[in-house]
Amino acid sequence: MKQFGLTILGFPSNQFGKQEPGAKQEILPGLKHVRPGNGFVPNFQLFEKCDVNGENEAEVYTFLKSSCPPVGESFGDTSRLFWQPLKISDIKWNFEKFLVGPDGKPVMRWHPSVEISMVRADINKYLLQRYTEKVLG
Repeated sequence: MKQFGLTILGFPSNQFGKQEPGAKQEILPGLKHVRPGNGFVPNFQLFEKCDVNGENEAEVYTFLKSSCPPVGESFGDTSRLFWQPLKISDIKWNFEKFLVGPDGKPVMRWHPSVEISMVRADINKYLLQRYTEKVLG
């Protein structure tokens, strides 16, 4: 997707089931050798671990969440969520996704359970719309 100007950014967080307990220098080796393992190396920019919800959330997530509507009203089992206070706009679980336009404004947000094929289709639709507006506009 890079040829279309799309860049993927990943932000590890330990707020969901304490699934990312490693120090910053342990995250990439953990991905490569443990989970998912088998020599996995991300093909996207991976940032330092941060809080995506709660009192210490990274500013980028405060901005993203305030720019797109929540992706659900329920958190399910809250015993595996590690932040306070819980807000309806919070990231619900690992792998929630946002699409940000080239102007820096968030365009879409997907619940973590949405199939990647749907995310891909939505992104393709958005890119086609932008291209069409550029060509015809």
